[in-house]
Amino acid sequence: MVPRYTRPVMAAIWSPENRYRIWFEIEALACEAMAEYGTVPKDAAKVVREKGNAAMAAFSEADLARIDEIEAETRHDVIAFLTWLAEKVGPESRFVHLGMTSSDVLDTCLSVQLVQATDLLLKDLDDVLAALKARAFEHKHTLTIGRSHGIHAEPTSFGLKLAGHYAEFARNRQRLETARAEIATCAISGAVGTYAHLDPRVESFVAERLGLQAETVSTQVIPRDRHAAFFCALAVIASGIERLATEVRHLQRSEVREAEEFFHPGQKALQPCPTSATRC
Repeated sequence: MVPRYTRPVMAAIWSPENRYRIWFEIEALACEAMAEYGTVPKDAAKVVREKGNAAMAAFSEADLARIDEIEAETRHDVIAFLTWLAEKVGPESRFVHLGMTSSDVLDTCLSVQLVQATDLLLKDLDDVLAALKARAFEHKHTLTIGRSHGIHAEPTSFGLKLAGHYAEFARNRQRLETARAEIATCAISGAVGTYAHLDPRVESFVAERLGLQAETVSTQVIPRDRHAAFFCALAVIASGIERLATEVRHLQRSEVREAEEFFHPGQKALQPCPTSATRC
């Protein structure tokens, strides 16, 4: 992610470090579930958890480099991670990923990351809603030009304009809540999703502890319509942001000058220079 266009807390969610921590958590929970249901020795699951936790707590650039080094040879990201984990855990690592397929880890991890990111976005929407509500009441009686097809019409209030945007963002928040619920899905069902080598209770165990729901009908992957619905919701929200931004940009044009966007002290802008092709 481009650092300038994201916040550290959002970038951290999509960092390799966070991805590998989630991968380990999925593997450790699955191992613990299998230990509970008699597939894996409980002592082995305990070692995996303890040594794995220690390795993830001390995770560094050197570990990233080591995983990349293994992947360059194996040509497989999950195998590379599991090989690195085996180096940290020791013989008990043979019980890690037992009966699982790569998509169990990859898709479930993506669900966790999307939920983490969505929780940040929901808080952001709450902040936007609070600001729009406060400004709408502040300018409830602030007269401004009403327009139809861009042409002057009956007057309206700036507060009413903002109230319309508030209502749209409130609907968008509900859409994002719905999308979050749909994407918060876990699949731990093995090759082609038949549970041939896994007890379905392992999936339920992992899902519950990750705050997810088990996929209703399993395949090898979490169905992609869930992801499509999620990103469609983001697109609708983005269109609402664009509509508000375009309105503010229009209102602060020199010819209109009905509103002004906040400008930080010391902030500079690039504008075309009238006498050259450079920007000043």
